Amino acid sequence: MTFAAKARKQASKLPARIAERLDALQLTIEAFGPVLPDLIHFGKLKNRKGEIYHCHLNKGRPTYVAVWAVQDRTVQLVEVIYVGTHENAPY
Repeated sequence: MTFAAKARKQASKLPARIAERLDALQLTIEAFGPVLPDLIHFGKLKNRKGEIYHCHLNKGRPTYVAVWAVQDRTVQLVEVIYVGTHENAPY
């Protein structure tokens, strides 16, 4: 799993407990694949090209989300394209 340049910069600004959850999400995606319906508010983003998924990293306000895209399903290449608050998420 890789991070887009913008997502890497966003991840560096996250609060510590949210950053830990992002790290746990990364390990989970690497272990089980990009489709994880047991996550909090997990979903596939509609009206988007390709396979793009999101989940909430916490409950409450502000709510932080992660958005990732499956680049190549045969080799399980996944790229995080957004990490940050729900208000600014690209959906």
